[in-house]
Amino acid sequence: MKSIFLTGSSGFVGQNVVSFFFNQLIISKYTRGTEIDIKEDIVIHLAGKAHDLKNVNAESDYYLANTELTKHIFDQFLKSNAKVFITLSSVKAAADELNVDLTEVHTPNPITYYGKSKLHAEQYILSKEIPLDKRVYILRPCMIHGPGNKGNLNLLYNIVCKGYPWPLGAFENKRSFCSIDNLCFIINELIQKDTIPSGIYNIADDDALSTNELIRLIAESQGRKSFIWNTPKFIIKALSKLGDVFSLPLNTERLSKLTETYIVSNQKIKNAINKPLPFSLKEGLLKTINSFQNNA
Repeated sequence: MKSIFLTGSSGFVGQNVVSFFFNQLIISKYTRGTEIDIKEDIVIHLAGKAHDLKNVNAESDYYLANTELTKHIFDQFLKSNAKVFITLSSVKAAADELNVDLTEVHTPNPITYYGKSKLHAEQYILSKEIPLDKRVYILRPCMIHGPGNKGNLNLLYNIVCKGYPWPLGAFENKRSFCSIDNLCFIINELIQKDTIPSGIYNIADDDALSTNELIRLIAESQGRKSFIWNTPKFIIKALSKLGDVFSLPLNTERLSKLTETYIVSNQKIKNAINKPLPFSLKEGLLKTINSFQNNA
């Protein structure tokens, strides 16, 4: 039986990876601060610092967690007998804002410390010569969701279930999502298929959804009626700026995340694995939404 050297096992993605591979592979969990000695067949590097909507983390925090740790673990992988290295980057390493669908040929131009720290890690990995008997995959997922996940989906769920109106109806957008089940499925395919070329792969569900459509989906799943208000954009933007000053739930960055158009192409990874994803966009979202109800 093959074995995995796993970092970030306590995080949302890490917990799901452990659960997914529990009966398939032997998993060795890395503990931060301990010596890195890779004796396993596969390295899955998930540890890092997530994007902070409150902007309280310093630049150095991101670089230590997302860049330097990745460099160190990748160096140890190259020295080891492990054959597969999979690391979790982010679409934000390529772009914080988009006016076209994001593909892997997009010239990276991150703005935030988070995106820059992820890009520097990618660039370090790509600067190294990969031995012919090793495979290296850099995965760029968009917004990952699933049971147990906290974040904007949970926020939207609470708004709908408490009967509050959604005030951002005037913002028309489309955005991609990434089901944790589809992500784990793809990781497994990368492990099992030694014909998939090394490289960068965007990870996203098929299709995209507007926030207004998501509000309606949440309401429908709970047997409720959705209340969407088309509050003038200038009022919402002014309120979000106040949120920056007074640390309110709605600030400019959260407003951007909730209303931006950010469509990610998953065509490259689908061509590589040559299989359909197990969960459609709506199936994955409904599984996540229903988990909020179960945990209420």
